[in-house]
Amino acid sequence: MTQRDAVHGVLLMTYGSPASLERRDVAAYLAQVRGGREPGVELVDEFTRRYRAIGGSPLIPITRSQATALEAHLGWPVEVGMRFSKPSILDGMRALAARDASAVVAIILSPQYSPLLMSGYARALADAAQALGVAAREVRIAGAWHDEPAFVEALAERVRSALERMAPEEREAAAVLMTAHSLPRHVAEQEPGYLAQLRTTGEAVAARAGLAEEEWQFCWQSAGHEPGEWMKPDFADLMPKLAAAGRRSVIVAPVQFLADHLEVLYDVDIGARAQAERCGLAFGRIESLNADPNLIRALASVARRSTAA
Repeated sequence: MTQRDAVHGVLLMTYGSPASLERRDVAAYLAQVRGGREPGVELVDEFTRRYRAIGGSPLIPITRSQATALEAHLGWPVEVGMRFSKPSILDGMRALAARDASAVVAIILSPQYSPLLMSGYARALADAAQALGVAAREVRIAGAWHDEPAFVEALAERVRSALERMAPEEREAAAVLMTAHSLPRHVAEQEPGYLAQLRTTGEAVAARAGLAEEEWQFCWQSAGHEPGEWMKPDFADLMPKLAAAGRRSVIVAPVQFLADHLEVLYDVDIGARAQAERCGLAFGRIESLNADPNLIRALASVARRSTAA
């Protein structure tokens, strides 16, 4: 079958969420995230509390809505696959096979790409293809798309909107914190290219949003519960420094996360807000992209480019 004859399909991949707010389901999900290692009682209790505080993660429904919008835009079959929960990557590949997709582009819903950090997706995808007996099927993982113009514009538009929602005196003294999920330092040191992609995204969004150099900075969030040093600065470290420097408000702008989920709805909306307000800072957060039309255009561009490669 030639590339022209192939039926193209897209698999959107992200990490998933617990099946319910029940403690046993949170524990099972955390065990998957931890590579089969059972989480401790305190960790399960803490994450159960966090998931209940946000009413459960909407990540899977949002990912499905992204798939629906992308399918309408592209006219190709689009399915979803979660790395750590149902529907699994195997489930998504099986659904694409049932729809006769013979050339699949798998897009990880993280615009910055690291072969090391994303290797679990590649293994799960290869295992799914083998389980389905589709060795002849063309399956490609899209690489980095951290500077895709429509993606950058989507974030910049969100930053501008968040600033416009602030009172004038808060807007004039606002700091924009562009964030990504923290990493153990020993892992980050192995991935300079990934760190460069995060910086490139932040710089592109700031330029597109019209931010001066002193109006924004990059930082980390959502450091894990594993021992060892994690990347700095975390936004918790910056809040008192911003207040001491005369800032009156802060806007958190995740540049790696594409949807509302625990790390946005709890770590930012609850955790970062409390930290900011303790320091006397007004708090804002950009709206997550979710199924934003510009994000869908960016994903479509990634899919088309990957099939043409």
